[in-house]
Amino acid sequence: MDTTYSNVKLNTMYEKFGQFIDGKWQQSSDKKTYEVINPATEEIIGHASKASPADVDKALKSAEKGLEVWKKTPPWKRSSIIRNIADLIRKKQDVLAKWMTLEVGKPLAEGKAEAGGSADIFEWNSEETKRIYGQTVESRFEDTRVHVYYQPIGVVAALTPWNFPLVLTARKISTALAAGCSVIVKPDVITPGTVMELVDICRESGIPPGVVNLLSGDPPSIASQLISSDIIKKISLTGSTRVGKLILKQAADKVQRVTMELSGHAPFIVFDDSNIEKATDMAIAAKFRNNGQVCISPSKFYIQNSKKKDFVNLFVEKTKKLKIGNGMDPDVQLGPITTKKRLTEIEDLVEKTKQEGAKVLLGGKKPSGFNKGFYYEPTIFDDVTDDFTIMKQEPFGPLCPMLSFETFDEVIKRANNNELGLASYICTNSMEQAHRASEQIETGTVAVNTPLVALAEAPFGGIKQTGYGREGGSMAIKDYLNVKYTHLGIKG
Repeated sequence: MDTTYSNVKLNTMYEKFGQFIDGKWQQSSDKKTYEVINPATEEIIGHASKASPADVDKALKSAEKGLEVWKKTPPWKRSSIIRNIADLIRKKQDVLAKWMTLEVGKPLAEGKAEAGGSADIFEWNSEETKRIYGQTVESRFEDTRVHVYYQPIGVVAALTPWNFPLVLTARKISTALAAGCSVIVKPDVITPGTVMELVDICRESGIPPGVVNLLSGDPPSIASQLISSDIIKKISLTGSTRVGKLILKQAADKVQRVTMELSGHAPFIVFDDSNIEKATDMAIAAKFRNNGQVCISPSKFYIQNSKKKDFVNLFVEKTKKLKIGNGMDPDVQLGPITTKKRLTEIEDLVEKTKQEGAKVLLGGKKPSGFNKGFYYEPTIFDDVTDDFTIMKQEPFGPLCPMLSFETFDEVIKRANNNELGLASYICTNSMEQAHRASEQIETGTVAVNTPLVALAEAPFGGIKQTGYGREGGSMAIKDYLNVKYTHLGIKG
């Protein structure tokens, strides 16, 4: 693939896009921009528009206007438009994948898969639009009727991260639209182009002006201004627990509805009855997606004593075969770390882990042969204990600490000894053990003998300090709706 051509072609799109307000693309009122960096080459991809406070005010008024139109749009019509978005995402899958590879660094194949998953989410919510069921409750009085029904909560602020810029934005936009809400999307400064392309697809698919808006620029200032507005009725955030706590404090002043999908620290548990070949394949697929920069990525591996040596040896062997490089290369399986800051944090955590007594079985350094780019080798540690920093701090990178355990009760207790609870992975051939582990592990999602956790048709989210609320499945739309009850007297 001609990566130069790809860079040039997509670079021009930053100028075409900008802020999306009232159905139109426009540059910021003060014409300020910020640099977007390709992590594979450290080159500047382009300069994206940086929203001013005046732009935020315009977007709020636009969304308020759009809400009045969209909430009155019949569900079947809303459904048709949302389905159009799904179809157009599939048509533009290659373009969206290139955006993600250039901005995040993930391999093209992963970007295409993310685009496909995003289309599935819009398709799912296009159907949910038509299935917002109310309820009739039998009244205690013969001359009254009790009706329960749902109404759109209002204008939604969707705050999205950089690691899965398309699919996580799709979850928020599609659910808001399905519920009849308008939405203001704030993408991360690392991945504005990916989200701009998605919002443009919404425009092209027939979304009325003001229903979907986008503000690109400084995350803290934009988020703070949005949350402080009386117009915003709900906030949906995917981000770190640290940021989530700050936003929760701000939202409390307005008693705004919130959905919080925050940090994770996923245990990967391999019981001694597991097929080790399949367990290592599952671990590779789950761990190295987006080079481990995933909130559901396995970040602590517990292997039952009798299988630990075999699992670790095979895991090391398979990890060695993964190709590192620019995601534009179709053979690459591991792209760069997305930012220089993240690379430094990973290097520091590796050194800390070594100082605490861990043995490095593989990696632990930048790969040779790369003069540019934020690359780091997949790193596997042994001789790790539960009190190591890496066991308490989400690594958010290609770092794999290996630990052993003896009994079922022991590993469940150790796996649960964390303030975070998003995802977990279990390998076992025992149905009884699978059920017991799934029920006792303290995470919002559990994957048994599969690396897949997040599906359009299933509720996704965490517990404990990972947050609350769900995205995906039939439950998600309820977080974007108000419940109303009418007690109706039928005799005048």
